[in-house]
Amino acid sequence: MLYGPIEWVAASCRLLSAIGDEFERTRPFDGLRIGTGIHLEPKTVALLLALQRGGADVISTGNLNTTQEEAIDHLTANGVQVIGKPTSDADEHDGDLRGVLATRPDLLLDNGGDLFARWLEEPYDGLIGGTEETTSGRGRLTPLREQLDLPILVINDSPLKQFGENFHAVGGSTLESLLRVTNRTVNGRRVTVFGYGSVGKGVAAYLRQGLAVVSVVELDPVLRLQALLDGFLVPEHAEGLRTADVVITGTGAPDVVTAADLPLLADDVILTNVGHFPWEIDVAGIRAAAAVVGEHPAGEGIATLVLDDGRRINVLTGGHMVNLAGPRPLGNTIESMDLGFALQARCLEAVAQRVVGKESCVVPVPRRIDEQVATAYIALHGRR
Repeated sequence: MLYGPIEWVAASCRLLSAIGDEFERTRPFDGLRIGTGIHLEPKTVALLLALQRGGADVISTGNLNTTQEEAIDHLTANGVQVIGKPTSDADEHDGDLRGVLATRPDLLLDNGGDLFARWLEEPYDGLIGGTEETTSGRGRLTPLREQLDLPILVINDSPLKQFGENFHAVGGSTLESLLRVTNRTVNGRRVTVFGYGSVGKGVAAYLRQGLAVVSVVELDPVLRLQALLDGFLVPEHAEGLRTADVVITGTGAPDVVTAADLPLLADDVILTNVGHFPWEIDVAGIRAAAAVVGEHPAGEGIATLVLDDGRRINVLTGGHMVNLAGPRPLGNTIESMDLGFALQARCLEAVAQRVVGKESCVVPVPRRIDEQVATAYIALHGRR
């Protein structure tokens, strides 16, 4: 039997493996189809195959610019239908998402609200509900609660995901990705992090541990105060850009850095994003700005834009998530995703078994599931 990166990840996802064993006995998804739109990489392969072991017919597509061919090949070889291929084209991705919905899934595992928002455009009978993975998706779906009227559990609102994945895993993988993609040190570099939610907190903390000088730009005055008390500089937007060697966005909001900010940026600045959608840095608008007179690839995952005054602006991975794009994208650590995907599996089980109802529309993971997953993780990892 061949043993490679996907098998390594599967063997390391100890929680998912145990849940998959249980699901094979209990079959919570018998007769149900699960439609997913999620980053397709080795760790999500482990999740989707665990759901399949529970009796689910799994139909999947990827996210923009993060789908990995080997993940598609492995899923397809194991009976999971994958719609589409790796793409950074928004229209093509839209067609893939609609292709998933055309199969009329009973449950949706969503990432960014892409599937639920499109279901509302052309609803079909029989959708039971599902899960949403991200802060971006929660923000998108919350105003649509009345129209959705389905049980939708938001994985990102679990404290386990907040500190386990968003803080520690995204923080660590952002630092690792900066080093890997640029091959430059962060020691002593001035880094400005936009956003101080759980992702921004982790990114700021891990960059500081990497010996960078970290500033945080945050609009919420309470979170801004927290950043100050945590020991970070808290400049306004313009000053945060003006003083930065590296800019990292992780807010979930569009147009955090745009062409209007070009006059503020230092020569040789690095712009990178860790938010779910590739809209926080308006890469297309920056490229089209009159001040940009040239562009050249400076390495895999690095585009250097040349301004009319000679300054260079380095954009990483086209504004897509730096830890899931670029050369050898590894994403978050296996253990953190094992934890988050265990939440996914348990929440989909609860929705499928009607343990939660319409009153749980775009709400956090139930406390009992948090406790169940936390207890299982400690049993596997905390007492060795």
